[in-house]
Amino acid sequence: MTYPLCSAVAVALGSNMNSPFGPPLETLRAVQPHLISLLMTWGLAERSELCWSEIVSTQAVGGPAGQDTYQNAVMLLGITRREPSVSGALQLLDHLQELELQFGRNRERELRWGPRSLDLDLLFWGELRVDNPRLALPHPRLHLRAFVLGPLLQAMQNPHQPCW
Repeated sequence: MTYPLCSAVAVALGSNMNSPFGPPLETLRAVQPHLISLLMTWGLAERSELCWSEIVSTQAVGGPAGQDTYQNAVMLLGITRREPSVSGALQLLDHLQELELQFGRNRERELRWGPRSLDLDLLFWGELRVDNPRLALPHPRLHLRAFVLGPLLQAMQNPHQPCW
């Protein structure tokens, strides 16, 4: 099954430091059901319309030297019944940042591209273009990040990937 990307929403997940839920791999496993529920409710979607990649381990790109290995994955909501809009994208961003906070992320104290307990990046919502102080869509560095592109391609090609 393939999904039309005109309505797809993609979210990248990453972690390279412990959260209240444990080490990075356990953090991504723990956030998965919360993110699934969020995306399905927000996108007015069915679970069958949700795809995800495997979790991959990658070295940190940019930021301070000596960071621990990141665990990365991508979740793709193949069909959303919401019309793409700036307000809808900002609403989803707020929900993603609330989830990050629940998993121990403190944006006020962290270094840019530094270690984090959970990073949830909205990559795109169909063909929606957003240039807002809080959000740029599609993600402005998406094409430069193999650690996102690989899992994104996998999620797009394997809609029935088993849970982590």
